[in-house]
Amino acid sequence: MAQDITTPDNSPVSHFAFGTMQWGDGADEDAARQMYDACHASGINHFDTAFVYTDGASETLLGKIAAADRDQLYIASKVGYLGGASRRIITAQFDESRKRLGFDTVDLLYLHRWDDEVPLEETFETMAQLQSTGAIRHIGVSNYAAWQVMKAQGVAADLGTRIDFIQPMLNLVKRQAEVEIMPMAESEGIKVATYSPLGGGLLTGKYSRDADAGRLATDARYKARYGRNWMHRAAAGLQEIGAEIGVETATLAVAWLAHHAPRVRPILSARTPRQLTPSLDAIGFQMPQDLFDRISALSQTPANATDRLEEA
Repeated sequence: MAQDITTPDNSPVSHFAFGTMQWGDGADEDAARQMYDACHASGINHFDTAFVYTDGASETLLGKIAAADRDQLYIASKVGYLGGASRRIITAQFDESRKRLGFDTVDLLYLHRWDDEVPLEETFETMAQLQSTGAIRHIGVSNYAAWQVMKAQGVAADLGTRIDFIQPMLNLVKRQAEVEIMPMAESEGIKVATYSPLGGGLLTGKYSRDADAGRLATDARYKARYGRNWMHRAAAGLQEIGAEIGVETATLAVAWLAHHAPRVRPILSARTPRQLTPSLDAIGFQMPQDLFDRISALSQTPANATDRLEEA
C-alpha cells in the first residue's frame, strides 16, 4: 500500500517540484536563493537534487539555502548514477550527500539508474536498512523501465518495504513514459515525479533564436536526446502557438504536461530566476481543451504497450 507523502511537519507535498541540477554550475548562490524564494512563493516545497549534480555543489547549496525551512520541505536526492548500486556505493554516496546537505535525513532517496551487475537483493536491502534507521523516509527509482520497477518492487516487498516514487523523463517530445511506466505507477500506487518538462530548453523556443546557446548545443547527451527534426518542428509549432495567444512557450510546455498527466509531479528547473518565471506561471495556468488538443497534435503519441494502434 502506498505511503502518505508529506513533509516532516506533515504538510502536503506540492504538486510541482524544483530540480537543482544546475545549482553551482549555471546558477550561482545568489541565483539559487532567488529561485528558491520564487518557488516558495509559488507554493513549491518539494526540492530535488542528486549526489552527482555539479560535483556536489547542488546538494551543498540546497542544504545551505533550505536549512531554516527544513521541516516544511520534502527533500529528494539520488545515488548510484556513478559506480553502480552496491551497498558500498549507496552508503558512501548517501553519507557524503548528507554531509553536503547538512541534514541527517532526506525524505526521498532515489536509485539514479538501473544497475544490472549488482543483485537487487543487495541494493534494496541497503535501501531498506537506511529506511528502517530513519535516514530516509521513502525509496524511489529514476530512469527505470516498468519491468525493472516491478522486478525491484518484488524484492522490496520481500524486505518489508516498497518503492514509493519513480522519476522518468516526460515532456511534449519525450512521451515514452506514457506507454508502460505511468500505467504501471497508477496500478501500483507509485507516485511519479517527471523531469525535463522543457526538453533541455528545446521547448522554450530559445534554440530558434540562438542555435548555439544551451545544453542542446554544448552537451552531446542532450543533442542526441533532442536532435530529431520532428522534435524541433514540434518546438517551433509550440512557439508559434505561444506567440499567437501571447503566452510564453515554456509556460505552455509545462501547463500541457500538467494537463496531460495530472497525477504526475513535474520537476521544474532553470539556470536563472528569469528563466524560471514562465515555468512557475504554468502552475496557475488553466489550459482550455482546444488549446491542449492543438499542442498535443504537435507531437507523436506513442503506441500502446502491445503496439495495437487500433486500440490506442
